[in-house]
Amino acid sequence: MIHEKYFDLLHIQNELLEKKNAKNTDFYNGIYDRYQNPVVTRHHVPLHWRFDLNKETNPYFMERLGVNAAFNPGAIYLNNKYYLIVRMEGADRKSIFAIAESESGIDNFRFIETPLTWEDIDEKETNIYEKETNIYDMRLVQHEDGWIYGIYCSESKDPEASEFDTSSAIAQAGLVRTKDLKKWHRLPNVQTPSPQQRNVVLHPEFVDGKYAFYTRPQDGFISTGSGGGIAFALCDDVLNPIVNHETVMHEKRYHTVYEVKNGQGPAPIKTDKGWIHIAHGVRNTAAGLRYVLYTIATSLQDPSKVIATPGGHFLAPYDEERIGDVSNVIFCNGAVVNEKNEVFIYYASSDTRIHVATTTIDKLVDYTFNTPEDPFRSLDCSAQRTDLIKKNMKLIEAN
Repeated sequence: MIHEKYFDLLHIQNELLEKKNAKNTDFYNGIYDRYQNPVVTRHHVPLHWRFDLNKETNPYFMERLGVNAAFNPGAIYLNNKYYLIVRMEGADRKSIFAIAESESGIDNFRFIETPLTWEDIDEKETNIYEKETNIYDMRLVQHEDGWIYGIYCSESKDPEASEFDTSSAIAQAGLVRTKDLKKWHRLPNVQTPSPQQRNVVLHPEFVDGKYAFYTRPQDGFISTGSGGGIAFALCDDVLNPIVNHETVMHEKRYHTVYEVKNGQGPAPIKTDKGWIHIAHGVRNTAAGLRYVLYTIATSLQDPSKVIATPGGHFLAPYDEERIGDVSNVIFCNGAVVNEKNEVFIYYASSDTRIHVATTTIDKLVDYTFNTPEDPFRSLDCSAQRTDLIKKNMKLIEAN
């Protein structure tokens, strides 16, 4: 017998799932629209994924497998629907992947089927500390070879850490692919010269007949050390994904929004003027690390060549987005373009919930190519703003 409490909670959840989302009219920058509500939260996770519904085995209707957060989704637009590969973090701190779909892309997201699984390539590994322990932050890309690829952070305990160090970890780039988002094939991890690897993204097209990756070389699990920056790398065979050389194409820089580290977000978006990249930048503050998004553009002929670098952040934590499990963080690893050239940027706030910002290809190109670059010094920034003010004053006085 199903516990009667289930139907009470199901009614409340359906009201949330069916709630329409509207643009946030209190926010305006001309670049993109924000929305009043998150598009996915832990409260969107189906009740039967969290509770044992049987009244005999769960008489108090306790949440047996709790969910702490839903964030950092990969995204893809297929068959007129918007799909998110959500990082669903359980109360046990482990992250798993689950698919949520929507017809509008801004509301009514619903989780479908069951969480994702695939072949466990570490199943026969005898050392438990060298097994993949946690998985998260998948980037999805529909490649011109006909497959949909997902690259995610594959985390395991650092086998070189001391016996009593239970927090040091190794990050590598796990690789899967699918044709239909249902059956997933596990491929070997992407191997690079760097001891640790995060934020690896596959370029959607072949480059010189090879698979191209954006990587982020780093020495440690958190610190980039002698690495850092968004790097570009080529690979001959995606079934044996070995990268022999990484070239940093956009590096971290002192006193910018990406002074501590930076990394590729979703796969770059192709436009007539170049590939537009949405990246994340990290800087130090008195309250800890602050994550924001910024954009760059690279050449259509050479995706490793940066041709536009608008200054400052593109999107940063706003109002209640600043608060969560890891506060003051915006992270994006999923963005899609529909047949109307509308761009849906899915971002998580403070490692807790998922939002969407919408814009268009034309606006994204205008912002990326026409926003002034960062002069890198305060006096030069003052002069840059003064020039804008003087130009505007002439227009105001003329009217």
